Amino acid sequence: MGEFLAWNYTGEPFQLFSLSHLITLSVVVLVNLSIISLRRNASLQARRAFRYGLVALLILNETAWHLWIWTTGNWTIQTMLPLHLCGLFVFLSTIMLITKSYTIYEFAYFLGIGGATQALLTPNLGIYGFPHFRFFQTFISHGSVVTAAIYMTVVEEYRPYWTSLLRAVVGANLYMLLVGLVNALIGSNYMFIAHKPDTPSLLDVLGPWPWYILSAEAVGLAVGLLLYLPFALQDWKAQSVV
Repeated sequence: MGEFLAWNYTGEPFQLFSLSHLITLSVVVLVNLSIISLRRNASLQARRAFRYGLVALLILNETAWHLWIWTTGNWTIQTMLPLHLCGLFVFLSTIMLITKSYTIYEFAYFLGIGGATQALLTPNLGIYGFPHFRFFQTFISHGSVVTAAIYMTVVEEYRPYWTSLLRAVVGANLYMLLVGLVNALIGSNYMFIAHKPDTPSLLDVLGPWPWYILSAEAVGLAVGLLLYLPFALQDWKAQSVV
């Protein structure tokens, strides 16, 4: 148990696309594919239980993460405020699942799925490989953010529109400006806009600072368009039939 929670972990560090990473990604994919059966077969009570179960998982996982950081003496406002997109969407996703807010859904679909998927593929884990607590906490957190938005899409039958994508793009840029101000005031690096993360990530191939921020915006827009593609095709088919 000591090594499982150790701050100075001496086990195997995280390795990108290692066997443990690939297995964990596969589990996330399978969980989200299973949501299709929930739409087809589940009662209203079962759907409600799934939503509130996911809420509990998000809250408990995030609470455990903060408690671990606090008890190891490493909690600071420079690193632990929920200002990274994925940290923000842990809380927004819980509200969305409880209230079924379509306004939050519009942002969760594009920014939650887009940001959390990138974090699942290139997590900022450093020395914390399998089976450390931080390894599990990271994948549960980001996987649950993705699952929350997919659940609302597949089971509750919410869908985004072109205006949703526009709001997500504008909202993300306004939020980035706010976070940039916070970074300047307290010396933090939320959203990795002050500098790149220390561990390998997509940002490594997007150029030096500050140009990688503009490149990341272009990638984000491309991801948003890709996420909207199924609905664009659905609308095109419907218009063709008419």
